Amino acid sequence: GLVVAASMIKSHWSVAGAMLLMISHGLISSALFCLANTLYERTSSRTMILLQGSQVVLPLAAAWWLICTMLNMALPPSTNFMGELLILLSTFNWAPTSMLLAALSIMFTTVYSLYLFWSSQREHLPSHLKTLPPT
Repeated sequence: GLVVAASMIKSHWSVAGAMLLMISHGLISSALFCLANTLYERTSSRTMILLQGSQVVLPLAAAWWLICTMLNMALPPSTNFMGELLILLSTFNWAPTSMLLAALSIMFTTVYSLYLFWSSQREHLPSHLKTLPPT
């Protein structure tokens, strides 16, 4: 939604923000898919809800999950934050009421990212994950 809005405005800041957001989204999404594949290779399960609690047995992978989800939420000083900031500034200059829709979009992304991390890394450790082979 933000990249499309920035592309329609066509100001220098919005185009720069859209490019920055697309590049950072590509990098962060690739990292999250790589982490999901790492969990699959270790557990032989593609269902993320069955992998909850894996922070106990895979602490370094959980740290990378936390870093990547924080970057996905566009926390400063990430490139996602800079891209969203440029886009939001240009959309606010174009139409101040568009900030409401942008704020809802950002809140949805934050809630989804936190839910992704919490459901895949935290909670209780299932019994089928108690004995993972070492890598």
